[in-house]
Amino acid sequence: MADFGYDISDYTSIDPLFGTMADFDALVAAVHESGLKVILDLVPNHTSDQHTWFAEARSARDNPKRDWYIWRDPKPDGGPPNNWLSEFGGSAWQYDEATGQYYYHSFLAAQPDLNWRSPKVREAIYDAMRFWLRKGVDGFRVDVIWHLIKDSHFRDNPPNPHFVEGRPPHEKILTKYSTDQSEVHEVVAECVA
Repeated sequence: MADFGYDISDYTSIDPLFGTMADFDALVAAVHESGLKVILDLVPNHTSDQHTWFAEARSARDNPKRDWYIWRDPKPDGGPPNNWLSEFGGSAWQYDEATGQYYYHSFLAAQPDLNWRSPKVREAIYDAMRFWLRKGVDGFRVDVIWHLIKDSHFRDNPPNPHFVEGRPPHEKILTKYSTDQSEVHEVVAECVA
């Protein structure tokens, strides 16, 4: 609950705060019996830093899940790899002392972004979607889909010429390279196929 539940620690379970899987199954049955549909909020851009995937990725640079997240070396001066900003303020890069690299987070540092350029990440999220579809879910509302793919060259975002003091600090730059990449359309097409 670092971000009201948008910090996912397990894609195929129910947080005890909301009940049990049996409660969920009963809800789906009752909703369908009433002629309604069940739509889940899917958060595919990032996980919690408590997710087992991230714990593995963070354990060593050569861990097989390392490329499930976005890791970059520091700049020569030791600073963040580029000027990308978090939606919640400050740098979108968090330094990891243990491995000497930064990981990217579009939102909170406790919400590391998944690397959607990795086929294994895509398959893991698609497996999670299939899990819920088999449970009777009728569809998904996909959270922050425009964040899924980032520029492969990690170029600095340009300054926002229309920024006005008093606006949120992350609006000082345009998200030209950190969001809205054309490859997002490929991801959507894959999901539909």
